[in-house]
Amino acid sequence: MRKLLEKILWILAKLVLAKYRPKIVGITGSVGKTGAKEACYLVLSNEFHCFRSTKSYNNEIGVPLTILKKESAGRSLWGWLKIFLWGIALVIFPLRYPEILIIEMGVDKPKDMDYLLSLARPHLAVLTAIGRIPVHVEFFKGPEELGKEKAKLILGLGEKDFAILNYDDEKVKDLKEKTKAKVITFGFQDKADVWVDNIAFSEEKINGIPKGFVYKLHYREDMVPVRLPYVFGKHQIYATLAATACGLALDMNLVEISESLKGFKSAPGRMNLIKGIKNTWILDDSYNSSPDAAKAALEVLGELKIKGKKIAVLGDMLELGKWTEEGHREVGREVPKAANVLCVVGPASHFISDEAKRSDMPQDRIFEFKDSVSCGRFIQRKIIKPKDLVLIKGSQAVRTEKTVKELMSDPLKAKELLVRQEEEWERK
Repeated sequence: MRKLLEKILWILAKLVLAKYRPKIVGITGSVGKTGAKEACYLVLSNEFHCFRSTKSYNNEIGVPLTILKKESAGRSLWGWLKIFLWGIALVIFPLRYPEILIIEMGVDKPKDMDYLLSLARPHLAVLTAIGRIPVHVEFFKGPEELGKEKAKLILGLGEKDFAILNYDDEKVKDLKEKTKAKVITFGFQDKADVWVDNIAFSEEKINGIPKGFVYKLHYREDMVPVRLPYVFGKHQIYATLAATACGLALDMNLVEISESLKGFKSAPGRMNLIKGIKNTWILDDSYNSSPDAAKAALEVLGELKIKGKKIAVLGDMLELGKWTEEGHREVGREVPKAANVLCVVGPASHFISDEAKRSDMPQDRIFEFKDSVSCGRFIQRKIIKPKDLVLIKGSQAVRTEKTVKELMSDPLKAKELLVRQEEEWERK
């Protein structure tokens, strides 16, 4: 049944692209795809009629749905029939369609990128990062093979296309010499085409928590100041740099781009600041996790200056295969540098707690839980005090958003603020 669904969606999406011929921004990477997608949409929408899925639709079903501008119908046959009819209508009738499609292109297993490229070949291709132990490496021989699969997005570009590459990731930067496309690099180093310096927390604060970041954005000889009031992780700045590069590739100017970025907000579950119970704050990074992303989140926690405790809630990082123990221990070594208290959720996260203990974190500040709800309730009763800050992060299946829900001051806003609040997820 799934194969038939994929085939129908592929045909409809292919026909729609052939008719309307939008420019396609394809985004891949082990971390930061959704942030880059949202930032690109924010920037490019100022100049063009754009569309991107508000969800992480990046696979064999999600990408065609993005092209058809629809959301999944789940288990509803009638819902899928309506999507098919809409696709047919797009093909038959001259309807208004976006000039630019911004598409996440995910890789879970070998040949995934081949399938997605057979459907939609980008004019601008963004590669955010590959990393040392990337998520989804479980189904590949190793990180190198996974990196090669993602790199197909760049290697298939033509001379008139643009490759937008993260200069700070060595595996990504090396692709500069292997593509026919025009290249714009981005990063924190001044050797990149688009780069930043003077990154600092904003002087404006909310109950002692800085209201985002400020930095200087450079491109060639030009420089503009940028303020990101809703961003709390330096790693999220990469999303704004990728978006800047996309805007420049499409002839937007730096001032226009910097003004757009003021409104950049991460999607739910991606390092968002949420008000917690007992006059506390939550850094909600519960959408997913990998070693590099978890370490980046811990760096943010460590840098924020607060009056209370810093509590790290870290769930299992899945799909790491034989790198599971190594990846979790890497994260565990960083915990004592950032947090006063550690709570872990899931069996694999025991490696995090064990490594944190080996790195001189006191045993009486380390707690292990089987599920996210019991973790949240324990923190409520035994740990959290006014002015504390709680970082919450884990892979999707660990459902650490349930910990966030237990600790947020207004659970009635869960559907608005948290990830995975649809009925389909609630039943799991």
